[in-house]
Amino acid sequence: MATKEPVLTKNAPPPLPGIYSQAIKANGMVFVSGAVPMDAETGKLIDGDIQAHTHQCIKNLKAILEAAGTTLDKVVKVNVWLANMDDFAKMNEVYSTYWGDVKPCRTCVAVKTLPLNTDVEIECTAVL
Repeated sequence: MATKEPVLTKNAPPPLPGIYSQAIKANGMVFVSGAVPMDAETGKLIDGDIQAHTHQCIKNLKAILEAAGTTLDKVVKVNVWLANMDDFAKMNEVYSTYWGDVKPCRTCVAVKTLPLNTDVEIECTAVL
């Protein structure tokens, strides 16, 4: 039977207590919850456009991955949710600068509403 271990770092926004974990390590993998463009220190969404928000989401994912003992280069799957598909190209300009030479698999969809009415949320799965 697989064991699962929660990951928690103060370098990324905290999860809602008793609702979810920032990430779970299990069977040599790390499953990271969706990250919104929130500042870890203030607990508030950062100012800026979709590009600034994409950077912040990935910064939060990076902090969680590092706390779990892995890196962005070991990410194998990413899910991106956009509040408006018109932001797709600008999000991709920032997104494509991450993840190393071999880009992870990815799904990107538009949704009606995201937490805190932000414009982007990103989650990922990585190997340890």
